[in-house]
Amino acid sequence: MRGFVVEQLSHPSKLSLSKNVPEPVPKEGQVIVDIYSTGLNFFDILQAQGRYQHKPPLPFILGTEFAGKIALNSPVPQGCRYKPGDRVFGAQTGAFADKIAVEWDKLIPLPDNITFNQAAGLYVTWPTSYEALIGRANLSPGEWVLVTAAAGGVGIAAVQIAKAIGAKVIAAASSDTKINVAMRYGGADYGINYSESGWQKKVLDITNGHGADVIFDPVGLINDSLKCIAWKGRALVIGFAGGTIEKVPMNLVLLKNISLVGLHWGAYTGKEPSRIPDVWKNILDLFASEGVKPVTYADVYSLENVVDGLSALERRETWGKVVAQVKPDDEDKLAKL
Repeated sequence: MRGFVVEQLSHPSKLSLSKNVPEPVPKEGQVIVDIYSTGLNFFDILQAQGRYQHKPPLPFILGTEFAGKIALNSPVPQGCRYKPGDRVFGAQTGAFADKIAVEWDKLIPLPDNITFNQAAGLYVTWPTSYEALIGRANLSPGEWVLVTAAAGGVGIAAVQIAKAIGAKVIAAASSDTKINVAMRYGGADYGINYSESGWQKKVLDITNGHGADVIFDPVGLINDSLKCIAWKGRALVIGFAGGTIEKVPMNLVLLKNISLVGLHWGAYTGKEPSRIPDVWKNILDLFASEGVKPVTYADVYSLENVVDGLSALERRETWGKVVAQVKPDDEDKLAKL
């Protein structure tokens, strides 16, 4: 079996694809999934170096998000609702490989109108964006939403979700190219470049002085965004892709009568597991309506050049969700964006 094995913590650029990795042995309650596509994430780069909060013991296979089929030789645990050949997607360490062993109840059935490449980037990004906007910020139709890094994985999903419920979306990104992606593929109403000084005034102009009711920020631009937040606005802290964990002046929170709202989707499994099925049902309903589809980066990598994809991601050259196709499948020719 092929796989990217991390034997010593290092930058992914120093990794190479191993071709004689032992196949996974399923434990009780697990099935074997043949991986057809895998999602690439910025945290994969950190995890390979031991700089991510989840630190699997060495050696381990890198990668987390995947989509594929229940393997023909997979066991079917008691109570398992899947059978060999069923299309599924999920997330677990070990996804940059041909196969993975995973608890069957952690998998999500893959709708027929979503390809493996599209599904490979769903498991982390879409519930993060959905729960942030709907579950935490209580976004309502007609409200203004400002999304930073709007062409990225969680960003463009946030743009699509906000538009689907009837919000007005301002896509913010660091280049005109990425703004165009957020507007063309995500459906954002307006776009602004936050690398330009005074960009907050443009937000206020677009909203006729009202400001953004909800700020969705995976970058670390909360302080800058508070200059254009609305009265009773909600600022969603999604991440710190810019590399800096901000310190927010709390007097601004008081004076502007706003809320700072965090979102840690990964903790829901332990803290609020009952919410997870509801979130996924609502997301899959959106896909079934044909109103939204996952946006993947134009260049689809192979398992052999996953490192190239991670490098492009690290250089911030990509948009949408970056994926690698592990093995070809005719079904992935059906639903191209």
